[in-house]
Amino acid sequence: MIVTPSPRLKRIVLDVWKPLLALGIWDVLVTVTYFVFPFTAPSLPLTLFGTALALFLGFRDNSAYQRWWEGRILWGSMINASRNVARGAGAFLAEEDGQEVLDLRRSITLRQIAYVHALRCQLRRQDPSAEVRRFLSDDEAAEPLGRRNPANGLLDGTAGRIEHAMRKGWIDTIQQTQLERILVDIANAQGGMERLKNTPLPNQYRFFPTFFTRLFCVLLPIGLVETLGIATPIGSTIAGLMFLAVLQIGEDLVDPFADTIHDVPMTAMCRTIEIDLLEALGDPAPEPLQPTDGVLW
Repeated sequence: MIVTPSPRLKRIVLDVWKPLLALGIWDVLVTVTYFVFPFTAPSLPLTLFGTALALFLGFRDNSAYQRWWEGRILWGSMINASRNVARGAGAFLAEEDGQEVLDLRRSITLRQIAYVHALRCQLRRQDPSAEVRRFLSDDEAAEPLGRRNPANGLLDGTAGRIEHAMRKGWIDTIQQTQLERILVDIANAQGGMERLKNTPLPNQYRFFPTFFTRLFCVLLPIGLVETLGIATPIGSTIAGLMFLAVLQIGEDLVDPFADTIHDVPMTAMCRTIEIDLLEALGDPAPEPLQPTDGVLW
């Protein structure tokens, strides 16, 4: 996620130079053709076309932003639920019950840290093995990493450990229910994230805006050249670029979990969870993740 208050010129140029170059070349060709073979093109249809296209693109961008914001809300819920897991384990599994109970509390907390990192990697289509093994032994990591959904495997393992604590008499059924309710909230958040990741915008939302925006950019200099004359390449390129920029905004936001500079900063949020839970155990914790070149990952 870009966190700088104003966009940097280098990043803007890298994003727009290809369509800017294509638009500029086409606009120059239309302008030269007009002065060699003068023609007349009505401007009203192009005005109506542009108005309708602007409304269409605005509606699409709103839909894309809603997906991005929902992803951020779900990760905010994940941060709170992770803290609640550590708090509940620390409160219900007391030190006076012995070393085995302390080991179980530690295992539950470390598994939650491994879980959020695994979920982050899954959503970004990355291998979670290295992140999981940072917090779990090879024996503990083998079972969840052998699943198609390692994050869900880690969550199942945590539920099994809570049930084991109840059968041992270390927690009662009410405490088990409270911890299980937190795990249900975590599972619901994961399900929402997977829904966003695996369900793209309908094809009509992707194809038609792209097609009509490019068509509008092709027609734009034809409708403007009679009015702008030799300045057509400048005016038409700038106007067309605005429409292409609005189109690109939707493309950037439609997948909130893509591994790009525009996605939800999952790495930073996982680091926040890691810090809070390690400190709950009394372990040394890393520093919060800082933006790199204006981007928080």
